Amino acid sequence: MTLIKSISGIRGTIGGKAGEGLSPLDTVKFVSAYGQWIKKNQSFKKYKVVVGRDARISGEMVNHLVVGTLMGMGIDVVNIGLATTPTAEIAVTEENANGGIILTASHNPKQWNALKLLNEKGEFLSAEDGIEILIWADNEDFTYAEVDKLGILTERSDLLDVHIQKIIDLPLVDTQAIKKASFVVAVDAVNSVGGIAIPKLLKALGVKETIELYCDPTGEFPHNPEPLPEHLSQISNVVKEEKAHLGFVVDPDVDRLAIINEDGTMFGEEYTLVAVADYILQNKKGNTVSNLSSSRALRDITEMHGASYYASAVGEVNVVKSMKETNAVIGGEGNGGVIYPDLHYGRDALVGIALFLTHLAKTGETCSSLRKKYPQYTIVKNKMQLTPELDVDKVLLAVKNKFAHYDVITTDGVKIEYEHGWVHLRKSNTEPIIRIYAESKDVESANKLANEIKNEIQKII
Repeated sequence: MTLIKSISGIRGTIGGKAGEGLSPLDTVKFVSAYGQWIKKNQSFKKYKVVVGRDARISGEMVNHLVVGTLMGMGIDVVNIGLATTPTAEIAVTEENANGGIILTASHNPKQWNALKLLNEKGEFLSAEDGIEILIWADNEDFTYAEVDKLGILTERSDLLDVHIQKIIDLPLVDTQAIKKASFVVAVDAVNSVGGIAIPKLLKALGVKETIELYCDPTGEFPHNPEPLPEHLSQISNVVKEEKAHLGFVVDPDVDRLAIINEDGTMFGEEYTLVAVADYILQNKKGNTVSNLSSSRALRDITEMHGASYYASAVGEVNVVKSMKETNAVIGGEGNGGVIYPDLHYGRDALVGIALFLTHLAKTGETCSSLRKKYPQYTIVKNKMQLTPELDVDKVLLAVKNKFAHYDVITTDGVKIEYEHGWVHLRKSNTEPIIRIYAESKDVESANKLANEIKNEIQKII
């Protein structure tokens, strides 16, 4: 059993003893702390929180606990039921709510669930706010409402329609171009809420035909739900066999988007954001942001369009903060997370699909030919297990000093910039490991960079 408390939310496995997973007792405790934070940091006579969930088997059980606890805190609840994470984010502002809770463990296997916490803007909490909630939870420092002041429950089932209409209304989404292209699109929604949302979106966009694969929201994931190439062989075959123009794959809460080319090859999760950014920058001048572990291709495309690229620390909340500071017109993460501020500040696979299809339709390219037009980089991802007593910060400092003759960035761990690539080292917040990501023109070159750093770390140890 596992329970991980972090600034981005609470996630854990279902079952076992309290304190060792996301048990009912733990769920009530953390939701109570969040409710206390809502009431302390906002001054209203009455408070409202949106609650949505993905299709996980444990979702209904956790939903009842969350809704009941918030009502017990005297907070009104708008329960939107099965919903994508970006839909829930939009629902917070649509409802003028004081916050939101999304019940999803994202790409984790089915035994996991999580409480993702939102502020009144429908955005993830800052590090400071997250820490404050964790302290309250540890101290069990919360007060429940008296019987006449309990929260009221209402339900809404139309928020996906609202979300899709907002996407359709975006100036850079061209449904006529998409309809004219007569796209045949395959979808793998890993039997979660994407199975509801993506086919409905594609129909609204004017896609000619949708081939649905695992679009029944049962929560029984047919394969590892993280949209990585090694998990996507089946949809790859479907795209080829059915002669589809492309395929889309989303994770269980639909904030990450992977794309399959017409020949069954991978477009590349790093290149989802690159392609969308290319389209945006062709039509709207401005800056871009991704995190330090994302591909250099976004920087190259941004500078090609005469704009400036900025790198943030890893984590969606950090990307959003940097986007606001730099007035970025597009941003996100290299895991297929597209953040388009003209819609909202959150990773959103639905708007990513709409913008990508518009881009593809307007270019007249195939998916594979479009992908070949972008700078070619390959990222390799490694990790090194360390002993618990080892001071990881000292190791990172030693690496920084060793490679000081290169451009070294210390915003988040240590990132060494070479002429033809980079290596990014970060310590894990949950286990004694160092994550080592490296990028270069090909796998061999990227592995060479990573191995050089790994060997240096071994010498330091």
